[in-house]
Amino acid sequence: MTTVAIIAGAMLLVAAVLTTYRVMAGPSTLDRLIGIDTLIAVSICGLAVWATWSRDTAVVPAIVALSLVGFLGSASVARFRVPDNKQNGEAGK
Repeated sequence: MTTVAIIAGAMLLVAAVLTTYRVMAGPSTLDRLIGIDTLIAVSICGLAVWATWSRDTAVVPAIVALSLVGFLGSASVARFRVPDNKQNGEAGK
């Protein structure tokens, strides 16, 4: 079980690093929004791996809270987002 937890943690760490790059270098706000949603999902998966490795269910409310915050945050940003301007000066549609 420890080997599986270490492999899962390493894969989640790689996913978090790649997603952080997407958030920082994203050309549009929707790319950044998807990156932040993915970071929240990676955090939820990391907490789930920790819960299974430590056999402690105390983090389950944190997993539920993170999923609710991620959903509400992405839904509100997607709803009220201002369109990005294109590079040639035209307004986005």
